[in-house]
Amino acid sequence: MFKRLAQPRRKGKTMNRRKFLGGLAAAASLPLATTIKGISAQSPKPVHVPAQIKAFCLDFNWDQGKFAQPGHWADADPEEHIRWYESLGANVVQTFAVSCNGYAWYKHGFVSAQPGLKHDFLPEMVNLGHKRGMLVTGYFCVGANSKWGNDHPDLCYPSTSNYQIPLTDQYLDYLGLSMEDAITKTGMDGYMIDWVWNPADELRKAGWLPAEKKLFEQLTGKQFPANGQPDAGDKLEYERKAVARCWQRIKASRDRANSNCVIWLSCYNFADPTVTNSKMLQEVDWSMNESPDPKLFQIAKSMAGPRTRMIQNVVGWSAHDALKFLANADNRKLDMYGFAAPRPSSLLPPIKDYLNKPTACFKGTDQATVNDRNIAALARFYRGMPPAEEGDATHCT
Repeated sequence: MFKRLAQPRRKGKTMNRRKFLGGLAAAASLPLATTIKGISAQSPKPVHVPAQIKAFCLDFNWDQGKFAQPGHWADADPEEHIRWYESLGANVVQTFAVSCNGYAWYKHGFVSAQPGLKHDFLPEMVNLGHKRGMLVTGYFCVGANSKWGNDHPDLCYPSTSNYQIPLTDQYLDYLGLSMEDAITKTGMDGYMIDWVWNPADELRKAGWLPAEKKLFEQLTGKQFPANGQPDAGDKLEYERKAVARCWQRIKASRDRANSNCVIWLSCYNFADPTVTNSKMLQEVDWSMNESPDPKLFQIAKSMAGPRTRMIQNVVGWSAHDALKFLANADNRKLDMYGFAAPRPSSLLPPIKDYLNKPTACFKGTDQATVNDRNIAALARFYRGMPPAEEGDATHCT
């Protein structure tokens, strides 16, 4: 999901929005008028946020360093997943509406479901989680979507693991309707937006897509340079405007479907100039520092609005050290989150396996084993147990 990468009105003839959305809805077997009417008629559903957020995600986005293929983990059992999160001590579950491969984790929606999806996964997760007093949230990857790229090669740079999508009118129409559909059909309490970036520079090296050149001209009012690359100032102006417009559309889509639904931003670099001091950081409901760097948390906090909840991610990168983080009494007061790629079963080991031995027993330096060590520390905190000790490694089995 959240794999760290190197950091990275209308002008001219365009497609009529109604005609475009009508085509999208027809392709998804959803009459647009019915969809929009149904969305608009929803009564806002209240969301009761815990006093301290203790969140986690079994991450369906990634498999061996690339986006998971469509249908990977399609047999995941919602009951088993909710039991795992409950055993962890989480009170907020972050699972998926649409993952990076572009397929949905619920059936009969605007976006095609994961091939072979055994359960109506997200709605069942919501129902089961609510019975246990848990918030259940979904996920959308804004800057990458393999299915969108395959279906619209003229609107997307080719990539298997990078932010690839120019934030064009057509894509924002699709993204917004996807979000509205998921909110209304799944009952989720909120959703994470991830990779809210413009396309990675490395994907533009061979030249910008014609669609993105047009978007540059549309948003800046300037002609795209003949040499193929805008100067730094014009590029930053364009990218900030693109992100700002994207955020406005996301927020408007949420408000049409359920104004109480939580929008949760994950960001690995709050110092990036395309998002600093943006309305997105001021208006988003929850803002999460994905990075282990505490300076980025403070930067985000300084730019957050008065109602924004700040969350710190403590599991997911090899550089995270949950044991050290939780040793600080001030850190233990923060809202927290962690994520990890599941094993082939679609789950991680039972929580009792993390609690039955000292954290020192979880050895290794690769991401998976570091995640296990950090989950062992986080589970103790989430469950209200005494702080984890390194313990005697001779007791490892």
